[in-house]
Amino acid sequence: MTEPHPEGAGVVLCIEKALAQSGVSREEVNYVNAHATSTPAGDLKEYKALVRCFGQNPELKVNSTKSMIGHLLGAAGAVEAVATVQAIRTGWVHPNVNLENPDEAVDMNLLVGPKKERLDIKVALSNSFGFGGHNSCILFAPYK
Repeated sequence: MTEPHPEGAGVVLCIEKALAQSGVSREEVNYVNAHATSTPAGDLKEYKALVRCFGQNPELKVNSTKSMIGHLLGAAGAVEAVATVQAIRTGWVHPNVNLENPDEAVDMNLLVGPKKERLDIKVALSNSFGFGGHNSCILFAPYK
């Protein structure tokens, strides 16, 4: 019940539905605040799903708010959405901390490093995944 699909099928479906419902193309997304709970099972599957959905977009940057604050359970999605909006507002994406032994399959160029980075966000995706497939993905973009 808590284990994601081996290929991240629920994550991919959720991202694809968010893109379709918003009318945003996958090429426009250049920032992802990942669900990333620091579990090998979940994180690698989410990473693979992101690569499947967005390819090797050289502009894409991924980070995890949970790397700094832990898992807030029911509040996690709301706090991560706020962090995503703040990244758009300020132009800074927060670091990934405590990532000491990344899986060999992970392209570290996709991840925000151990220090905050400047990013001109076109469209941001905030992921939240719950037990039993209760998944949500929300897209944010700067007001124009």
